[in-house]
Amino acid sequence: MFVLFEEAGKFLAGRILSEADSSLQVELDSGKRVKLKAVNALLKFEKPAPAELLATGQKISEEIDLDLAWEFASEEEFSFADLARDYFSADPSKPASTGQQAAALFRLFEAPHYFRRAGKGRFRKAPAEILQQALAAIEKKKQVVAQITAWAEELAQGSCPAPVREQLYKILFKPDKNSPEYKAVVEASRAAHKAPLDLLQQAGAIASPYQFHWKRFLFENFPKGTAFPAVQAPPVKHALPLAAVQAFSIDDSNTTEIDDAISVQGLGSGTVTLGIHIAAPGLAVLPGSPIDLLGRARLSTVYMPGYKLTMLPDEVVQSYTLQEGRNCPALSLYVTLDEATLAIGETATKLEQVPIAANLRHDKLDAVFTEAFFETATATGAPPADVPWGIELSFLHRLARHLKAQREIVRGKPENFNRPDYNFSLDNPTSQEPEGNEKVSISIRKRGAPLDLIVAEAMILANSSWGEWLAEHGVPGIYRSQASLAPGVKVRMGTKALPHAGIGVKSYAWATSPLRRYTDLVNQWQIIACVTHGRTAALAAPFKPKDAELFSIISGFDGAYSAYNGFQAGIERYWTLKYLQQNGISELTATAFKENLVRADDLPLVLPAMGAQGLPRGAKLRIRLGEIDEITLDVSATVIERLDLVVDEASAEQVDEEDNESEIAAGPISIAVDLNEAPADAAGMPAQAA
Repeated sequence: MFVLFEEAGKFLAGRILSEADSSLQVELDSGKRVKLKAVNALLKFEKPAPAELLATGQKISEEIDLDLAWEFASEEEFSFADLARDYFSADPSKPASTGQQAAALFRLFEAPHYFRRAGKGRFRKAPAEILQQALAAIEKKKQVVAQITAWAEELAQGSCPAPVREQLYKILFKPDKNSPEYKAVVEASRAAHKAPLDLLQQAGAIASPYQFHWKRFLFENFPKGTAFPAVQAPPVKHALPLAAVQAFSIDDSNTTEIDDAISVQGLGSGTVTLGIHIAAPGLAVLPGSPIDLLGRARLSTVYMPGYKLTMLPDEVVQSYTLQEGRNCPALSLYVTLDEATLAIGETATKLEQVPIAANLRHDKLDAVFTEAFFETATATGAPPADVPWGIELSFLHRLARHLKAQREIVRGKPENFNRPDYNFSLDNPTSQEPEGNEKVSISIRKRGAPLDLIVAEAMILANSSWGEWLAEHGVPGIYRSQASLAPGVKVRMGTKALPHAGIGVKSYAWATSPLRRYTDLVNQWQIIACVTHGRTAALAAPFKPKDAELFSIISGFDGAYSAYNGFQAGIERYWTLKYLQQNGISELTATAFKENLVRADDLPLVLPAMGAQGLPRGAKLRIRLGEIDEITLDVSATVIERLDLVVDEASAEQVDEEDNESEIAAGPISIAVDLNEAPADAAGMPAQAA
C-alpha cells in the first residue's frame, strides 16, 4: 500500500511500512523513512508506483481547465476527490482514477485564486468577484513580466528604454526592488553577464560621466530639485547706529555671499581697534520664517568647480551681503589691541550699520600682498604709500602672525601649511551648470598665503571670542571641538563650549558665515540675543539649553556638510582627471603616501601606484599613469623611477601630519542593484506544485 501526502508545500508519495491509529511509517523512493501523522495522509493507493503517480498526476493536472473546474465545483466545502469525480467521471457514482485524483489535488493546491484551502485536502471555491479581481491581477503581472523581458532585451542589445533612463539613479542607489525597471536591469545584467553599471553605460543610459556624478548627487541630496520658491527678503527693521569705520572684505572674485569684513582704527596711536564685521541676516530672517526653512533644508552652500548651489536664494543673499559702497547691517566684534605688543584688551559686540569701503579680491591682489611685500613693510616701518589698504593690511598681517603663534603654543606644535590649495577654473562663461567637457585650469595657491592668513585669523578670533561669550551668558550655541591632537580624535559638533585642540582655542563656535552655513545663522541669532538682552539672554534666545531642536540642527548639518564636502572632493577629482586628459599628461612626480598610495606633487590627486608598496613614506617618485575611468574616478599608475635616495625627514613628517586630511583614492562605486534577486518571471507568480 502506498500513500500520497504533503510536507512543507511539497507533495510526496511512498510505501506504507506500518500503520497505527494516529500515524504511519512511510518509506520514500529515496530510501528515506518518515513518520507521518494519519491526518496528513491525503490518498492511499495500491497502484501505480509512487513516482509514477506523481508524474501522471502532474501531467494530467496541466490539462485541467480551472474555469471549468470552478464551474463544476460545489458551492460547499469539498475534497479534491469530489472535484476529480465531478470533473473526470462520466458516472457521478464512480470515483475518479488515482491519477486523476492526484491531478485534481495538485491543480487545486496551485490555484489559490480559484480555490481556497479549507483543511487537509479540502477546498472551497473563491467568490466570483474575488476570482475576477485575482485573475485581473495575474494578467497584469504577466504583462509586467513581459515588459521586464522586453526592456531587458533592449538593454542587452545596447539600447536603454526611456522608463529605465528616467529612473536610473533610483535604480542604482535607492531602488524599489519590485519595480519592473529595476528587475529589467537585473535580468539584463544576468543575461549579458555584465555588471549593471557597465551594462547601463553601454546602453547609453548615462549621458556623460560628469552628468552621472552630478545627477547622482542631486538625486541623493536634492530630490525635489535645486530651484528656490519665490521669496522676498525681509528688511532689517532695527534702528542701527552707523559705525565710524571704513571696512573692507577679502574674498575671491567668484564670491557672491560676502559674509565678513574687517576694519582697523587707531593706527599710529598706540592703541588699535580691530573690527570684525559679519553680515547680519539674523536681524531680519527669523526662526521658523520661510527663508529660515529654506536655509534649514539646505544647511550650507555647495561648492564645486565652475558652479555652486547657494544655501539661500541669490536675491536674499544680495539683500544682506556686505557689498562695497553700502552701509550694511552687521554684527561686529571690536577688539582693542596694544599696537606694539598686540596684547588684547577689551572686546565689545555691537549691532550696527557698517560702511563697506571695498570688496578686495585676493585672486587679483595675491601677487601684490606677498610675504616679500609684508617683510619689506616691516623692515622699512611702512608699506608703499601708493598701495591701497597697504597700511591696514600690513598691521593685520603682523597681527595674524602673532595670533597664529599664540594658538600654536596652545596647540603644542606649528600648523602645517606645506601642502598647497588648488584653484579650479572652467572655461564656462555662462556660469551655468557645467556640462563636463569644459576646458579646466588648475592653479596652485600656497596655504597660508598672507591675505588668507589675515582673514583666517580674524575669523578664528571672532568665532572663539563669541563662543566664550555665549557660554558666559548661559546661552547655548553650536560648537566645534576636538579633545586632543592624538591620532583618531576627531572634530565633533555639540552645544557646549569645549576646547578645540586642532585650532588651539578654548572654544570655537562657527558664526562668521551666516549666508553660507546654517549653523552660523543659528549662532548669530543666539549672539544677537546676548547683545540685545545682556544677562537675561538665556531667557530670550531662540534656542534654550538642551533644546532638542538644536541637536536636530547639528545632526542634520553634520550629515549634509559631510555629503557636500564628499561631493566637492569627488567632482574636483573628476576635473583633475579631465585636466590630465586635456593636457596629454601621462607621467607625474609624486610622493609615497601609505601602503601602495601616492600623492601627486602638483595636482590634488591620490592614486594607487604599482611598485609603491613597501617604499618609505615621503619617498619621491616618478609615476606613469594608466587608463582613466571617469565614472569610478579611478586612475592607476606604475612607479618608473625613484627620485631620491634617502627620504627627507621633514617630507616624511609632512606626510604623517596630513594623513587625516588627505584626499582618498577612488574605488568601486557602491550600487544597490543585487543580481541575486529572484528572476522576473517568478516575481509575484503562483508557485508550482512539486
